[in-house]
Amino acid sequence: MKVHDIMQHNAHFLRKDDTLREAAALFRGSGVGGAQVLGDSGYPETIFTSDDLIRALAGGANLSDPVSHHAHRHICAVQPDTPVDEIAWYENRFLAVVDSLSRIMGCVDASRLLPELAPGLADGTEPWSRALARFPEPLLLCDHKGAIGWANDAAKLVLGAAARRGAGLRQALAGAGFDVEDDPVEPEAVALAVRDDSRYVTLRWQVPDPFSQSAEPCRMVWLRDVNDRHAVLGKLRGLRDLSRELRSIIDSSFDGIFITDGEGVTLQINRAYERITGIRAEEVVGRSMRELVREGFYDQSVTLLVLESLKTETIIQKVKRGKTIVVTGNPILDEKGKLWRVVTNVRDVTELQRLQEELEKMSALHERYRMELDSLRKSIGQGGRIVVRSKRMRDVYEQALRLAQVDSTVLILGESGVGKEVVASIIHEHSPRNDKPFVKISCAAIPEALLESELFGYVQGAFTGACRAGKPGVFELAHQGTLFLDEIGELPLGLQAKLLRVLQERKVLRLGEVRPTDVDVRIMAASNRDLETMMRHGLFRSDLYYRLSVVPVVVPPLRERREAIFDFIYRFLGSFNRKYGLSRQIDPEACDYLAACSWPGNVRQLENTMERLVVLCQGDVITREAATRALVTAKGGDDAENTIETGLRGILETAEREAIRQALTTHGSTRKAARALKVNQSTIVRKAHRYGLSEA
Repeated sequence: MKVHDIMQHNAHFLRKDDTLREAAALFRGSGVGGAQVLGDSGYPETIFTSDDLIRALAGGANLSDPVSHHAHRHICAVQPDTPVDEIAWYENRFLAVVDSLSRIMGCVDASRLLPELAPGLADGTEPWSRALARFPEPLLLCDHKGAIGWANDAAKLVLGAAARRGAGLRQALAGAGFDVEDDPVEPEAVALAVRDDSRYVTLRWQVPDPFSQSAEPCRMVWLRDVNDRHAVLGKLRGLRDLSRELRSIIDSSFDGIFITDGEGVTLQINRAYERITGIRAEEVVGRSMRELVREGFYDQSVTLLVLESLKTETIIQKVKRGKTIVVTGNPILDEKGKLWRVVTNVRDVTELQRLQEELEKMSALHERYRMELDSLRKSIGQGGRIVVRSKRMRDVYEQALRLAQVDSTVLILGESGVGKEVVASIIHEHSPRNDKPFVKISCAAIPEALLESELFGYVQGAFTGACRAGKPGVFELAHQGTLFLDEIGELPLGLQAKLLRVLQERKVLRLGEVRPTDVDVRIMAASNRDLETMMRHGLFRSDLYYRLSVVPVVVPPLRERREAIFDFIYRFLGSFNRKYGLSRQIDPEACDYLAACSWPGNVRQLENTMERLVVLCQGDVITREAATRALVTAKGGDDAENTIETGLRGILETAEREAIRQALTTHGSTRKAARALKVNQSTIVRKAHRYGLSEA
């Protein structure tokens, strides 16, 4: 048998610029394993095979690549009268058949060689061992028991010494380092053999036994290399998943998307485009934009503008459903700068206008809520209870409002006089318990001997001096309401354990009583002490601390919210004017002086100072000198400067006042003091009056 007996005479051609996608379509449609690649002159330059296609895709090539980038550089060819057993395959499965003038007459495809030879092999008319010895892929002849009787050159190269005659196929593959998978249909047969980067499937068909006259047929086994095909399959699966992902992303876009190819033919539209325009995908996909404009789908096309300018274009477009839309076309170029796609983004102008109106309404509503909230904050501050000018106090106030809606135990921390009780009152007043009792008790103000009876109550005769009728404790008095335990850090350790039991069980036992009483009380506690430090030193029970500090609220000291001092000054000024029927005013310098003080007593100290200034002021205006005297009196000496922040001006004024005071004390008159300090007498008189010093 010669080459012309098995060659394929029908020739197939590809242009060098044809893509891998077009080559795949040719191979699939015609069933051939290769085609000639024509050069610019129109003559064949090389060949491109299905194996080349698979290797290219396995190597990461794009389907849009030209075949010339991956085609054979050298053609393997045979003469038509060459005997089949003399074909030099050189590991190629596709050979060109040429005449004496090197003109291609056809091709020989190894994948079709075995079916062509099968009749001759079956009836013994062809010497199969010579015909298949140099076949480009491994072939083995096995008897009916699976023992190898013959192997071609390619099989010996792959299996090595394991391909010896008489060895079982499975043992030979295992001996050559292959992992073997059984055939699910024929359990005794091998379906797949894998070693490192090599992957072979077995193709089997029956032939007569050439070694004996046995009636049992032999099997020809072809180890077909599918490694590249396996890689391509994985790549195609990845491309399929990527395609599905990109389609999902495009469909999830709120804006409409319209995609055409480089010729203006519609490829894809997303769901948002259908929603915005009312045009369905089946109406436009696969059709040219020029055709759609002619038929009245659109009054004009941004895609056609992009095809002409190769730049981004934006127009207002009318569609046949009566919608007016804004469309922006964006060109996408390939590696050679040629227009590949036009992607158009679409947005409904009517919808944009509606969204703008909604945004304006929301902005107006936000502004109204902001004004109402500011008004609410101001109204809260009018009573002098809390000032929320600073961000930290605003956070505390908003946190208090949130806590008012739940029954969580609250621990309020902060220095003495910052307004912890005020915060507790706000939580109670805005809570569902606001119409129930709000009972307050200071754990530091009651002697330890009486504190237990005040907390839990007692019955008749519980102790000497007890009221004959007994007395309920604050827990019972606050039933269904709120109990505020101030200065909780002063509670003795013994009472801490009893308080913890009440918090856990919600039952209170009066002194002298044996049956507890159920109580429904929300607990809030406060302390100006560092409870965590006390806990570490054994002065406060850790279990009680963690029970109380479910939600801690920290009220900042007045020195950390100085912007609120001016508000407090005017609040207290108005409050005490109304209380005492006065009409005092305060000088701005006095306000600045008071705002510069550190206020270790916080809001309570500031309130007391303002009351002192209103009551003791000799005129209708509270001056800086009066404010200085009030603080000096409160300190019991000349240490008021300690309440002034240590700036350069404060240091100079303190030193100046002290020098004038000592000179007046030593010399007894302003004239002598001025002479000693080497200044004019008028200066001493003016500054002594400013600092509130006696002139004689």
